[in-house]
Amino acid sequence: MENVNQKRLFIASCLALLVTAITFAIRAKIEGVFSTDYGLTKEQIGYAFGPAFWGFAVAMFAGGFIIDIVKTKTIVRMAFGMHLIGIVLLLFAKDMTSLFIANVFIGFGNGSVEAACNPLIATLFPNKKTKMLNRFHVWFPGGIVIGGVLAWLVMDKLDLRWEILVSLLFIPLAIYGFLFFGQKIPETERVSSGVSYKEMMRNVGAPFTIIATVVLMILVASVPSLSLNFNSIIPFLVVGAIVVLVIVEGRLINKISLLFPLVLFCMLLTASTELGTTQWINALLQTNGINPMIILVVVTGIMAVGRFFAGGLIHRLNPTGVLLGSAIIATVGLWLLSISNGAAMTLLSAAVFAVGVCYFWPTMIGVASEYVPKSGALGMSILGGAGFVATSMVLPIMGKSIETSGPQITLRNMSVLPIILIVAFIVLTILIKQKFPKTKN
Repeated sequence: MENVNQKRLFIASCLALLVTAITFAIRAKIEGVFSTDYGLTKEQIGYAFGPAFWGFAVAMFAGGFIIDIVKTKTIVRMAFGMHLIGIVLLLFAKDMTSLFIANVFIGFGNGSVEAACNPLIATLFPNKKTKMLNRFHVWFPGGIVIGGVLAWLVMDKLDLRWEILVSLLFIPLAIYGFLFFGQKIPETERVSSGVSYKEMMRNVGAPFTIIATVVLMILVASVPSLSLNFNSIIPFLVVGAIVVLVIVEGRLINKISLLFPLVLFCMLLTASTELGTTQWINALLQTNGINPMIILVVVTGIMAVGRFFAGGLIHRLNPTGVLLGSAIIATVGLWLLSISNGAAMTLLSAAVFAVGVCYFWPTMIGVASEYVPKSGALGMSILGGAGFVATSMVLPIMGKSIETSGPQITLRNMSVLPIILIVAFIVLTILIKQKFPKTKN
């Protein structure tokens, strides 16, 4: 690619993701502040944190639709602006409403980063997309490690206010803005390969049903009166209707494989398993005899190392094999966490969980890019966005469960998600073998 500085753009993308990741670590730390100092219940905090996830999704969806029209550079600028506004608003948050609004902008900034940088990485490295997407996503757990250490140092050791911790976000924000400034950013892979916009939409399988479903999920996640009641038959009827609509739109109207909708379903569960647990880490493990932020650093540190060396593992096992193994290990990790007592057992259980969720996010994005390549930037954006919407739905449910049933029961209930994934990944493996018989899958 002529006049494109691949190394600088890759580093800038990683630093942009670093800002995203540090916001996750900060939320995990200040959750206790808003509970003890500002009097919010954990369910209220779950709703106030929700926009960081569904705002992420809205930005990713919008970015996926418009990136080829407004260009990647514009989405990057949007990410920088939203991050800046969100961080400033977070510094002044004192109640549920102000915390909610701050997280809307932070979520939009985080989602714009993913919407721009996932297709950018795939375009910069067309022959090693899954490997480099894993390398890029090293900076999500890596950033949480950095944020967790900073949280421990600033608030626990130096006993400084939480606003000081939040203000540190301005440093990587300024650096990634500088690195992107004035650089030539290439067209997305979809544009450069000549795939039409209509064909990209078609390869998503059931784009209109998927978008309508995600909008419904956002409403459920952000309006407390619409919270899910699993004692009612209504949620199950809605899910059944969505499945029927996906089949009708995908198979009967678009006449295309439902591989992408299946990958999307898996993404909802992988994201909820990983992010739901780590966002509530403080409340889930605060009585286990070890600082929860240390657990967060250990978990995300293992994830960062694992993703950096993902290339060899994926080459040997193939992406779906990695995902299946990850789901099994994640199930064991959550179960062990649910019965852990004491620092040593908790640390060991957290390490098992970290290995399990390590490859979920980037490998899911990589599977879509490898096996449904014509879904383009839109497909990657839909996957990431829907994953965060699912997490925003899970957060208040987990918060209420922690308060009513306790951390151990909550962790045990969460282990149901990777159990479902085990079955789903077996089905995904079979479908990919049938669709790509000559590949190592």
